[in-house]
Amino acid sequence: MTIRTRFAPSPTGLLHIGGARTALFNFLYARHHGGTFLLRIEDTDRERSTQQSVDVILEGLAWLGLNADEPPVFQSTRAARHAAVVDELLATGHAYRCYATPEELRQMREQAIAERRPPRYDGRWRDRDPSEAPAGIAPAIRLRAPRAGETIVEDLVQGPVRVANAELDDMILLRGDGSPTYLHAVVVDDHDMDITHVIRGDDHLTNTFRQLQIYDAMGWEKPRFAHLPMIHGPDGAKLSKRHGAVSVLEFDREGFLPEALCNYLLRLGWGHGDAEILSRDEAIALFDLPGVGRAASRMDYAKLTHLNGVWIRAADDGRLTAEVLRRLHDRPGLTLDDTAAQRIHTLMPGLKERSKTLVELADSAAFLARSVPLPFDAKAAAILTPDAKHLLQSLAPALAASDFTPAAIDAALRAFAEAAGKKLGQVAQPLRAALTGSTVSPGIDATLAALGRAEVLARIEAAIATP
Repeated sequence: MTIRTRFAPSPTGLLHIGGARTALFNFLYARHHGGTFLLRIEDTDRERSTQQSVDVILEGLAWLGLNADEPPVFQSTRAARHAAVVDELLATGHAYRCYATPEELRQMREQAIAERRPPRYDGRWRDRDPSEAPAGIAPAIRLRAPRAGETIVEDLVQGPVRVANAELDDMILLRGDGSPTYLHAVVVDDHDMDITHVIRGDDHLTNTFRQLQIYDAMGWEKPRFAHLPMIHGPDGAKLSKRHGAVSVLEFDREGFLPEALCNYLLRLGWGHGDAEILSRDEAIALFDLPGVGRAASRMDYAKLTHLNGVWIRAADDGRLTAEVLRRLHDRPGLTLDDTAAQRIHTLMPGLKERSKTLVELADSAAFLARSVPLPFDAKAAAILTPDAKHLLQSLAPALAASDFTPAAIDAALRAFAEAAGKKLGQVAQPLRAALTGSTVSPGIDATLAALGRAEVLARIEAAIATP
């Protein structure tokens, strides 16, 4: 059997973090077993589904590197197939036409609530002659669900879960206007797409009981089900905007690498020994459903940020340079030409050691794209006293005479400090302030080498001239 999984989002909003983890687990399970990962856009809610949401979902999945093996299936294009299956169910007696009016359904619901019962359809048209139908009512088509016995989900995460069939009512398959319900369409689509494993959030578990009854009524082979526990905020409450970024693309804007987010989501509810840092290939090799826990997970942004720093330090310098240039693009006062790009790339080994997000990385690299005179933060301005400027004026000729390799710069700075009777830090800190506008940078010798002799001397001269 070829494993076939699917991610099936509704395009009524953003691709949230819970959906991203569901997509990741489906992707990894398929890859681990040499199977196929599919994407289905469940856009049957035509009023709320938007092309913008479809685009955001596709963009988010592409950013995460979770690419489907076949073109996406749009559920809305399959309405005729959904209706044809209902016709088969009607013909075999597994479905019937329900002429209950909206007022009758409202009364049913209100009475159940008053009697402290779960609101359920009472089956009044289940065995009634359609000739008794009231005029002007377009019937809904309902499943003739079994009333005796129980429905069991042999869940690959939750274990066996069962419900008495008496607790389930006759679900609607087609509405009065002929449109399919979500619960029905999902079953037909999963069957037609040969889905072998349905891996989704445990908020769908109650849906699964109903959907299994459709499989039984059609005599179709059932997929295996795995219901993933929810992701909560750090406080244990349902994850929401107040907890921080919840959309996948927000994490991109906040400076997280996709492999860091995938690594974090993989470990959010799944484990393999003490393994923490896992590449995509390692994740594919190790991931399987027995490693998924049953308890809800809590989002830990501090842990994610730490993990992101680990992935940034391991990332290719050229890729990080491109990310920095993208994030500096709209900032005023910067010249993002080839010279700036080369400086950033040259200094990247030092820059990335200090950064936990790409936003921090861009902030720390921005000085390399500035023109004189530089803006100085408060700490840098405080360092550039008249005595410091006099020191820089004396230092400039020694730097000018250097061949401007990091080793030669380091030797020149040490020789100057010794001759001036100062510690190296007493020379390096005013020099760093003059060159970067701040008191933090990679090693001073590497920073000077990245800027180049002419730029260093120009920045020293501008700093000395600063009032």
